[in-house]
Amino acid sequence: MSEQKPAGPHASTDSTSADVVVLTVPGMGSGHCAGLVRASIERLPGVLDIGTNISNHQARVTFQSGDTDAEAIRKAVERGGYEVTRVRQEEEEDIDERVEEEEAYVRNAWRQFRIAAIPTTLIMILMMVHMFMWPIPGYLAVVAILAFPVVFVTGRDTHRSAWRSLTNRTANMDVLISFGSLPPYLLGLIGFVYPMTSFIEMAATIMTFHLLGRYLENRSKGRASQAIKRLMTMGAKTAQVVRDGEEIEVPVRDLQVGDLMIVRPGQKIPTDGEVEDGGSHVDESIATGESVPVEKGKGDAVLGATINKEGVLKVRATRVGKNTFLAQVIRLVDEAQGSKVPIQAFADRVTSFFVPVVILIALASFVLWLTFAEVARPILEWGAGFLPWVDPTLPPAVLALMAMIAVLVIACPCALGLATPTALMVGSGMGAERGVLIRNGEAIQAFKDLKAIVLDKTGTITKGEPALTDVVAVEGTAEEELLRIAASLEAASEHPIAQAVVRSAKEQGLNLSEAGDFKALTARGVEGSVDGRSVKIGNRRLVAEAGASLAGLEDRLAELEESGKTAFVTLIDDQVAGLLAVADTVKEDSREAVEAIKKLGLEPVMLTGDNERTARHIANEVGIDQVIAGVLPEGKVEAIKRLQDQYGPHVAMVGDGINDAPALKQANVGIAIGAGADVAIEAADVTIVGGSLTKVVESIRLSRATFRKVVQNLFWAWCYNLAAIPIAAAGLLHPMIGVIAMTSSSLSVIGNSILLRRARLDNDS
Repeated sequence: MSEQKPAGPHASTDSTSADVVVLTVPGMGSGHCAGLVRASIERLPGVLDIGTNISNHQARVTFQSGDTDAEAIRKAVERGGYEVTRVRQEEEEDIDERVEEEEAYVRNAWRQFRIAAIPTTLIMILMMVHMFMWPIPGYLAVVAILAFPVVFVTGRDTHRSAWRSLTNRTANMDVLISFGSLPPYLLGLIGFVYPMTSFIEMAATIMTFHLLGRYLENRSKGRASQAIKRLMTMGAKTAQVVRDGEEIEVPVRDLQVGDLMIVRPGQKIPTDGEVEDGGSHVDESIATGESVPVEKGKGDAVLGATINKEGVLKVRATRVGKNTFLAQVIRLVDEAQGSKVPIQAFADRVTSFFVPVVILIALASFVLWLTFAEVARPILEWGAGFLPWVDPTLPPAVLALMAMIAVLVIACPCALGLATPTALMVGSGMGAERGVLIRNGEAIQAFKDLKAIVLDKTGTITKGEPALTDVVAVEGTAEEELLRIAASLEAASEHPIAQAVVRSAKEQGLNLSEAGDFKALTARGVEGSVDGRSVKIGNRRLVAEAGASLAGLEDRLAELEESGKTAFVTLIDDQVAGLLAVADTVKEDSREAVEAIKKLGLEPVMLTGDNERTARHIANEVGIDQVIAGVLPEGKVEAIKRLQDQYGPHVAMVGDGINDAPALKQANVGIAIGAGADVAIEAADVTIVGGSLTKVVESIRLSRATFRKVVQNLFWAWCYNLAAIPIAAAGLLHPMIGVIAMTSSSLSVIGNSILLRRARLDNDS
């Protein structure tokens, strides 16, 4: 869920009594705000870990229960200038409540803006009439009354946040808005006793546009994180279960491991489980991104929130609640959206000093214009030639106040704070929709510099299970009959190779016979009887023992073995009837994926425990030149280290995430690839749901596209601030124009991030 912070200096090293609390902080809308929230909490004793996620306005705090408590954490955040609307234990989260909570942010922001917009619009109309048409009696009083609810009622949360921040010796972005609206309003009241220019209109306009920006940011961030919101609402609400022999309907949250669920056609599977009875096709697009339904039968695993297409399934629940695959996906996307790209570390360090520096620049601008207005007035005369809001005739005090306020409102670093989170929201959401789960921002930046990608052979390049590849019958024997007899005997064996033969025969619709006198022959094969005939299946040693001859098939047998396949001989009545060969076959998309990896400028490397001959054959089939063979699981870490010595810290590893876990951790980017809930997502930076290797290519392209958006956002946000502050300090920017520009800058960053959804991930990008 979060961007992590290490334990503070007061944290205890004993975490056995550690508790976790989650706070909802509506005002935490950018990276800068999140930094201030973390800084407020870090001062407490016993804080072990702090995570923040601006996409859902939440802070997750791990702490020693004996040193602090949830109430102390809440008060610390409020002292830092941020309101806390909810405090809960981590396990108490309800998805429906969370969706409603996030939607409430948008509704509340819209309500506040609407309340402010009505009187502000009236003020602007009255100002135009008063200035350009005819004087309005009691104009100042009318404007002051209309602006009061805008500045002090709808702006109350902003001012309260600013006050708390200042009293806590920090400076958040609300400080700038508060300083930009309160002084103009209060100074405007002087007009009741001393004739002077009114600034009340400016105060109302600044606060209204600030509220508009807050509403648009919340709405836009909602669009940016819509993928995770869809995931959160994707699961079934109720389940049909069999209890005490009766079928009843229960809420999904009440399901228990071991419950037998009845899933009818068109219904969502309530939670992760295993098919106990029935057969159907299941739409798993929510998990894998693939639209083609997958056939499911007895013993097959199914995932919660996937859709049963036609048959009735009886499913035994194996995972419930936060342990389900969907819950893990939501947690991973949460982590990605709350994580940080290393490139932003420098930006964050600068931003932490940004608000105090801006306040100093604003004060300096005020003093300089008040003192040297006549010296600087030529600047205004020059600007008045093309900027309609510049008035060189204004008195020094007015020029000084306008320059100070313009600096305050134009420099609000919202755009900088939104640069990375919004891009990560969109990128991680796109990945989740496609079955590509990117765990953190560090991986996104690391993808940019990759030079080599290591592919584990079994289960990554290949399907990970043996399949019958060749049937060679002697003259006078039909291949189908040879396969039928061999499969009939092998059906009595549980060996994976035997089951590959049986599976192939059934796929071809062959009617198998029941084998008799079945016997496994150690290191040689199996034997038995089929349809009253003696049948033996095994290696050369078995052929020799039977006194049979391989004449005519010796070359073919050697050829099959040379190609890395496991070949064996079938004998009927002690006469060689033919050959069968099985192999771990290459996935349909492996060659295409390897070609795409090369086009991305990466060197694909195969890593396998198989012998060199078999590994080379598979590598040649998919187009890989560099092969590391004969490596045991414990040796894979050393293999990755050697490649890092060769290519530097730019090596990715793709494996099944289980026995490859140490290598995935050692690699600069670990990519776990597997089928649904079986994948060990904790071992990797990126998880590919399903077994498609082309998804690895999509993850690289998506990460690179996301990183480009982060760089673009940071570049334009910095350019905006670096250019706008001097212009404002020079008196060439009206504060009202400044607040509009500030809002537009934030929205442009969000909009640029949303454009990431147009990235083409199925072609070179």
